[in-house]
Formats: sequence, C-alpha cells, structure tokens
Amino acid sequence: MKIGVIGAGSWGTALTVLLSQKELHISLWVRNADLLQEITRSRLNSDYLPDILIPANIKLTNKLEEAVRGKDLVVLAVPSHAVGAIAQKIKNLISKQTIVVNTAKGLAEGSLKRLSQVIAAKLAPFGKIAVISGPNHAEEVSRLIPTASVVSAMEQAVAEEVQDLFMTPSFRVYTNPDLVGVELGGALKNIIAIGAGICDGLEYGDNTKAALLTRGLVEITRLGVALGAQKGTFSGLTGLGDLFVTCTSPHSRNRYLGTMLAKNHSLKEITSSMKMVAEGIRATWIAYHLSRDCNVEMPITKEVYSLLFCGKNPREAVKDLMLRQKTHEIEEIAFD
Repeated sequence: MKIGVIGAGSWGTALTVLLSQKELHISLWVRNADLLQEITRSRLNSDYLPDILIPANIKLTNKLEEAVRGKDLVVLAVPSHAVGAIAQKIKNLISKQTIVVNTAKGLAEGSLKRLSQVIAAKLAPFGKIAVISGPNHAEEVSRLIPTASVVSAMEQAVAEEVQDLFMTPSFRVYTNPDLVGVELGGALKNIIAIGAGICDGLEYGDNTKAALLTRGLVEITRLGVALGAQKGTFSGLTGLGDLFVTCTSPHSRNRYLGTMLAKNHSLKEITSSMKMVAEGIRATWIAYHLSRDCNVEMPITKEVYSLLFCGKNPREAVKDLMLRQKTHEIEEIAFD
C-alpha cells in the first residue's frame, strides 16, 4: 500500500514513524526546504521531534505531487487553517479510490464548518474522507508508547480500512460512526485546555481543575448535540479522553498558552514564541459564535473568549464563573 503523509510537524512525523513499522511505501511531504535538508542528512526533525529517528525507508520530498499522486491513502497532518488549501491542491492528484485521512483538530473560521466538510467541498466529487482523533500526543506516539485513538468516516468500510492500517502493538484504533461528535470533541477540548492552563498559571489546585474538566465536558457535549452529534461520543476517547490529556499534559500547547496568559503575557507574545499552532484560539472564537447561533449555554467558552479577544482579567473571569446564577448539576435530573 502506498501512503502519502502531508506535513512534517510533530503529528505528521509521529504518524510516519508509526506507519513505518508496517510494509508500506510511505512518502513524507516536508514544506520547508531547510527542514527537508536537515531530515535528509540526519534523519531527525529537530524543529518538532528532535529525539525521534525517522526511518531510512521513508521517502522525503517537498513536492506535493510526488507525495500524493498514485497513493492509496493520503494523511493530512497540517494545522486546521491550512486544511482547505491543501485539499484544494491535491484534488487533481488523487483518484476516486484514494482515502484522505484528516488529523487536524479544529474548525473552519470563516464558514464555522467541521474540517471534513471543508475537505469534502474541496475534493468533490472525489474523496473518501476519514478523521482520526483522540488523546494522542505526538511526543508519545512517536516513542511507541501505548495509545488509543478513534477513526470516523461516513462509510463503515472506509473507517475499518483506516483502522486496520493504523493498528499496531502500540497504537490501538477504535471506529465510531459519529463523525460530527468525533470532530467536535477533538476541536472543542482545546478551549477547555486553555482554561486549564489559566488555572495552573493562577496556581489553583486539583479541585479547580476537576471542576473545570467536568463542567467543560458538559458544555462541549451541549454544543455537540445541538450540532447533530451523539451524546455518548463525548464520553469516549475523542471527548473525555482527549479532554483529560490536553488539560493535564506538559505536551499540551493550549494548556501552555493558558498558563502564560495567566502570568500576564500577551496573546501575541505567547503565539510568536511557539513553533506549533495552538488550535484552541481559533476554536474558541468559532465555538463562541456557534453557541450564540445555536442558543447553547457555554460559560467557560464565553470566559475564555473574553480573555483571548477582549482582554479580560483571568481572576475576574474565574470569579464570574463561580458566581453565575445557581443551577442543577445535571439538567436531565431535577427534584420532583
């Protein structure tokens, strides 16, 4: 089987290393010419995963056509804001049988669409599209640390083919037919991770973090269901699992961003110092506007939005969350 991985960031590199364990023909598209030269020479990606050796059987290229044409499966491992442009560029390079797997966790800022919708629109009428999501930090996947993930697609056969391809002794893949929920869980948890970082930056404790994760999952589920997702999906890997790891891990870019915000660093200052994209910034803007359009209550998202885009003080945001109008914990359960 011939595979093309588009994007040599941390996740694209990690998936390339993961798939190299199998008897596959794998090409990795490296956009940056200097990085391509470095990886070719040293087989190391010092910008993203400096300690991980990229196997010699991986073909490296900075020509998109070479990485895509004739491939049975193409993995999109680029930031969410670049997914649409890349999909447009590969439209004439794939066939009707090519499976396109998106790994970015985000939403389209202009249209407020899920990324699979963006890809489908760009590739039409072609495109067997699948999505991989879950609690999957590239730093651990690349080291072959046991990890679980979930794949979703409109067609069961497509999801199962991707499942078979990515399953290894260190990477267990489940299928889930709820494409809407899988994508939204992966995108929206980044908002709560920014909040978790703020809690850490303010030196709050375990009680605070537990409350944030629990109530954050509630509002992620609210919006997801309003947009057509299945409630149960948010109790799975792409909901609770991804939320937990992103809110607690030192690898989390969004948690780091929140921590720095709480320490009075500006958003511009923080993002300019980061090599990788904190998808939670864009996700917060989109989720805030979606919640207003759908009339869905998302108080944590609202406060994170106020912090990112309105300059609100973090401690004031926490105070406003704590002193909101009292309510039941679980909306479906009430006193008689």
